[in-house]
Amino acid sequence: MQCELGITLTVLAAFMKVAMSEMSIFLFSAVEVGTEMLEIDCHLTKDGHVVVSHDENLLRQTGQDVNISSLNLEELPPYREILEVTFKTGHFSTGSDRNIALLEDVFHKFPHIAVNIEVKENNSMLIEKISDLVKKYNREAMSVWASVDSTIMENCRKTNSSMPYMFTVKRALKLLLLYYTGLLPFVPLGESFLQFYLPQIINREYIPEMWILRSRLVIFLIERLTLRKGMFKHLRDRGIQIHLFVCNEEQDIEAAFAAGATGVMTDYPTLLSNDIRRRTQDT
Repeated sequence: MQCELGITLTVLAAFMKVAMSEMSIFLFSAVEVGTEMLEIDCHLTKDGHVVVSHDENLLRQTGQDVNISSLNLEELPPYREILEVTFKTGHFSTGSDRNIALLEDVFHKFPHIAVNIEVKENNSMLIEKISDLVKKYNREAMSVWASVDSTIMENCRKTNSSMPYMFTVKRALKLLLLYYTGLLPFVPLGESFLQFYLPQIINREYIPEMWILRSRLVIFLIERLTLRKGMFKHLRDRGIQIHLFVCNEEQDIEAAFAAGATGVMTDYPTLLSNDIRRRTQDT
């Protein structure tokens, strides 16, 4: 099964979401099979351009041990001809478009596709430039602030409070506490998205850096605590989307939807779109 380079596609029940780690021509194919949202990571070049890249350091992606922030736009090296799929160890992808994309290019080429923008560093200039581009292309209703860090998210929301946003790790832990104490129905929630790894892919498709997550017992406990149909239903009833990732096998797609997720992220858009098509035909 060939990975469609750089596309991490999330298909939702009636809404499709794609996460893009490396820009490529296959992005167009992902959109053609029904993608309605792109999930991307953004960084800032030395000369102030917002670019789409999973990593700030380009060693893994390009073979050159340099940071995006230390280079001007025209100095950015191309992606490797062959890249390992991050969430499918031992599998590789290729593509003819090896250039690092500008966020503005994504907005320009896909004006009607929602974008989930992950910010991994508390860089006020980066956040402001992302916000400026969102406003320039009138995308505030269809662009999402994403970050696992509460400090970064606070800065994002302070810069542009009109954009919907996801739960950070800290807020997600509070969400679990509220759910298990029975207080969740009585507490207002500002978030529009809950996004996290499907626990069963950890240490099988994805090897985490944190040693504690390499424990089977820890992953078992995380699965038991987080994949709660009652909590997911409550969130859905409040208009909050639940996205589980990164599901590169049919069994994982099935498990995510069975748990009550509204969205599934994958590196294989066609696999996921075919699964959605089968589900539609069966209902």
